[in-house]
Amino acid sequence: MTIRIWDAGTGVVVGSPLEGHTDNVGSLAYSPRGQYITSGSDDMTIRIWDATTGDVLGRPLKGHTNFVRSVAYSPDGLHITSGLDDRTIRIWDAETGTAVGKYLTGHTGTVWSVAYSPDGQHILSGSDDGTIRIWDFKTGAAISNSFKGHTGVVQCVVYSPDGWRIISGSGDNSIRIWDAKTGDAVGEPLKGHAERVQSIAYSPDGQHIVSGSADGMIHLWESSPHISNQHNTLCNPSRVDIRAQPNPDGWVRDSKNGLLYWVPLDCRIGMNSPALLTISPISHTRSVSLDFEDFAYGTSWTQIFYCTSAQS
Repeated sequence: MTIRIWDAGTGVVVGSPLEGHTDNVGSLAYSPRGQYITSGSDDMTIRIWDATTGDVLGRPLKGHTNFVRSVAYSPDGLHITSGLDDRTIRIWDAETGTAVGKYLTGHTGTVWSVAYSPDGQHILSGSDDGTIRIWDFKTGAAISNSFKGHTGVVQCVVYSPDGWRIISGSGDNSIRIWDAKTGDAVGEPLKGHAERVQSIAYSPDGQHIVSGSADGMIHLWESSPHISNQHNTLCNPSRVDIRAQPNPDGWVRDSKNGLLYWVPLDCRIGMNSPALLTISPISHTRSVSLDFEDFAYGTSWTQIFYCTSAQS
C-alpha cells in the first residue's frame, strides 16, 4: 500500500514512504519531466504525488470499477492513461483529475500495460487476452488489428524511442519485437527467461532492451536495427543501418560506426527516424529535414560517387 523512492546510484531510500492508497499498488509512472509520480492501485484509484516532497497532490482519480493494473503519462505530461482489470482503458486530465472521453474497449481480458507513442498520438495496450492494440489518442478508436503472436498474457508493452518498434513481454516467458506500423513481428522471439516477463524497457538510444522476469533475473538484449536499407544492386554496397539518435558529440553514425552527419546542439531533441529525420519544432531551425529514400551508400567515397552517377 506504500510507495518508496530510491537513489538509483546508491540504492538508499529517499525520504519517507508515500502513503495514501488502501490496497496494493500495482503500477507507477513518472511524469516526463520527473516532477510527479502517478500510481494505480487495487483500491480502484489513481494518485498523483510530488516526486520531490512525497506529498499527495489533490484528490484521488476515481471512476474505475475495478483494479488499476497500469498507468502511463503522455509525453507532454497533460494526460494519464490507465489500464483496468475490467478490460477497459481510461484517459484522464493530469491537472484536473477528470476523465477525458469514453472508455477504450476492445480487449477481452485484463489490460496489464499501457504506453504512449513518443509523439503522443497513440496509446499502446497489452492484455490478458494475449493481444496488443494501438488506439488513436484523440478519437479513442482502435487504429489497427490487434497484434497476435504471444501464447500467454501480454504483461508489458512499450514503444521504441523512435516510435517505429514495439516490444512486449509475456506470460509465455518471451519478448517480441513488432513493427509499429504494420503489426508484423520483427525477427524471432527473445527467449531466455524461465518465467513470465513482467517488465521491459528500451535504452534511450534504442539499441538495447532490458527485461525483468518472475524468475528473479534481469536480462539485457540487443534490439533489432531501426532500418535495414536495401540498396541498388548496381552499387553492391555493404549493408548499412541508420542510427537516428546522435551521440553525445552530436554525430549520427551508421552500423559500422562511420560518420553520417552532425546535428547542432539545439536540434538534438525530438529527432525522429528512420528514413525521414526531422528537426524538432522547438528548434529555431524548424524546417530542416533529411530524406534518405534515394541516398546512395558504399564502403568508400568512390563507390558512393559511382552509385550516384549510375542512378542519375
